[in-house]
Amino acid sequence: MFFQHVYDKSLAQASYFIGCQKAGVALVIDPKRDIDTYLEIAKQNNMKITHVTETHIHADFLSGARELAAVTGAQLYLSDEGGEGWEYEFEHVGLKDGSIFYVGNLKLEVLHTPGHTPESISFLLTDQPASPEPVMLFTGDFVFVGDVGRPDLLEKAAGVAGTKEAGALEMYKSIQRFNALPDFLQVWPGHGAGSACGKALGAVPSSTVGYEKIRNWAFQYEDNKDGFVQYLLADQPEPPKYFAMMKHLNKVARPLLTEVPQQKKLSAEEVKDAMAKGVKLIDTRNKIDFAAGYVPGSINIQGNNSFATWMGWFVNYEEQFMLVASESQIEDLTRKLMRIGLDNVLGYITDVGNLGLELQKSDVIGMDEFKTYLDREDTQIIDLRGVAEYNTGHIQGAENVFIGTILQNLDKISKDKQIVIHCQGGDRAAIGHSVLERAGFKNIKNYSAGMNEWVNKGNPVGTSVAEAIAQ
Repeated sequence: MFFQHVYDKSLAQASYFIGCQKAGVALVIDPKRDIDTYLEIAKQNNMKITHVTETHIHADFLSGARELAAVTGAQLYLSDEGGEGWEYEFEHVGLKDGSIFYVGNLKLEVLHTPGHTPESISFLLTDQPASPEPVMLFTGDFVFVGDVGRPDLLEKAAGVAGTKEAGALEMYKSIQRFNALPDFLQVWPGHGAGSACGKALGAVPSSTVGYEKIRNWAFQYEDNKDGFVQYLLADQPEPPKYFAMMKHLNKVARPLLTEVPQQKKLSAEEVKDAMAKGVKLIDTRNKIDFAAGYVPGSINIQGNNSFATWMGWFVNYEEQFMLVASESQIEDLTRKLMRIGLDNVLGYITDVGNLGLELQKSDVIGMDEFKTYLDREDTQIIDLRGVAEYNTGHIQGAENVFIGTILQNLDKISKDKQIVIHCQGGDRAAIGHSVLERAGFKNIKNYSAGMNEWVNKGNPVGTSVAEAIAQ
């Protein structure tokens, strides 16, 4: 058996290339959309991709399953579980609980494991020439290392009301089934640490059934269904805005993009004309370079591993946008955008200094100056982190406005007071400063070092629970 774990750090998303070397055929599970990765693996190992499958209808990335099947001629094997409303709306081989298919000498058995989503399935792999016993379980967003898939995304991200409690109960039942599997079975999940598909995902890429029974919190509630449901639904991170679009695009027929696009390098006049028409300019430079000089009205979303996630919050799927990026970075950024379906790139520029515009500077302040703004009537301190982060510990007097939803909550921010923003380590505050400036706020200061420095220097931290008791 040939096996390769393919991991996208930007979305903490795992896919799997599994081949039968004797037959020269291969399966890909949960492929990302820039499919040249899998084509190259197949070429290097003299294999033909004949099967492509998914564990469920994904919300956090745009699956490349259809692109890969179109290019290779492979057959799509997809879940037909979940009931009405959860059917893939394009041609495929339908899989049900107990379905079995073969990739050469490799046997794949389907387990219906609902909870994260109603149609979710896992794949039990047996390498038949080596052993009659199964060796691997590909769980998708069912069981992670140290966590299980969240059941609230359908309600919070896709707007399907009243589904999170039902999903949590389904997850509890699925956990019982996992609990009955042999301890030696390897577990290969669909995500790792950093994914918004859970709240406590481990950084190790794989585990075993036995190890998860010992360390995964979900298996400590074996006889406490209500406690399991309550813990599973509590303190889940905010699902990115683009998740709803991913659910839609991964379910319906859509145009395919089988190659990584080449982006157009724009002239200064093209950029200025486009900005005059309202086209967003996304500056992907690091926050320090951006703060030192940026185009007024541009938005700073750094081209790091979180780039796609934050782009999904602040760029919609109908609008064109432009990038500020280096020549060496543009392909990587294009791939990151492809993976969540943001294909509407007008073009890019490499140097904002060549536009002939007067650049602005962000007002970044240190901790000593930040302290001078605390407990003042003329100042509003805004903590841009998520609700769970804020509730766990925050600077006394700071108000919580999550960066992802800041544009929907501008009425909570005063244009008459001095605004001082911060987050954990400065990345979200850099986005916040640029977004607020674009929205017409002028009196913004950015305590970029944020909670990391505040806590490390021994400053006091309040919690929502402690404040509630004090009141």
